[in-house]
Amino acid sequence: MIETIASAALAVNENLNIQKRRIKNGSSKKRLSLVTGTHGDELEGQYLAYMIGSYIDEHIECLNGIVDIYPALNPMGIDSLTRGVPMFDLDMNRVFPGSKDGTMIEMLCSMIIDDISGSDVCVDVHSSNIFLKEIPQIRMSVPTAPALLPYAKMMNVDLVWIHESATVLESTLAHTLNTRGTKTIVVEMGVGMRITKEYCDQLFDGILNLLKELGMWSGETAPVREPIVSEGREVGFVNSDAAGIFVPCVSFGDTVEKGDHIGDVVDPLSSKTVETVEAVCDGLVFTLREYPVVYGGSLLARILKPAAGGTE
Repeated sequence: MIETIASAALAVNENLNIQKRRIKNGSSKKRLSLVTGTHGDELEGQYLAYMIGSYIDEHIECLNGIVDIYPALNPMGIDSLTRGVPMFDLDMNRVFPGSKDGTMIEMLCSMIIDDISGSDVCVDVHSSNIFLKEIPQIRMSVPTAPALLPYAKMMNVDLVWIHESATVLESTLAHTLNTRGTKTIVVEMGVGMRITKEYCDQLFDGILNLLKELGMWSGETAPVREPIVSEGREVGFVNSDAAGIFVPCVSFGDTVEKGDHIGDVVDPLSSKTVETVEAVCDGLVFTLREYPVVYGGSLLARILKPAAGGTE
């Protein structure tokens, strides 16, 4: 069943409609919400939403509960391949919880929160931007980690990044839902403006496993990997010192040592290597520059340091 959960009038007799698809079977009232499309240039979740919905359709007898799929919280952004909400120049994930008496976007955000609230678990799927590629990971703040980490470990991701709270996070969908008692985990994977099918396959297995652990799925599930958890570990940031074209020589998931050669910044005009990029610490490369044009200060990689006193 497809429902419009929020709507606002636009110019020329058009409406901005935000929709969800509800798949329901059995007697259980448990509900999982799969949310994506908050940023219009993040498309990994679009394919994942299709995969989950079509697979459940084919095996509906295995579902006992409710799965709500929200494929496009920012439909105009997706239509125009714009990260924010077109015309308003707003990042939708900085407007929550919104307000019923606020601007159009605030009103829509308020209605979205009302509709998702009460889910047993919400999975909020994001991609990276067009500049960086991320291995499948779940991010959460320190205060939410005790409640969310058990669910994150069910999701078949490579990494759980527990980071300190920042003021800006208070205006996100996930922060708002978590503070209102709806457990919400944020997935980051892939790169902006494209689909990385193998990452979607990985998260597909994770969501089915989560459904099974919640007692909502009786069908077959694949084994899931044990993620690396960043708790007690620091992250090293590799930034460029020069402008040019970044050519990496490491891949995602590689383990490096401090000082290792991880890439070069080259100048097409002079045909010279203007910077030899080295790892700033030992650890796991979990973010890597995808868009090659860089300037001084551009982020090239993130490296997860080993736990204090331990090894990978």
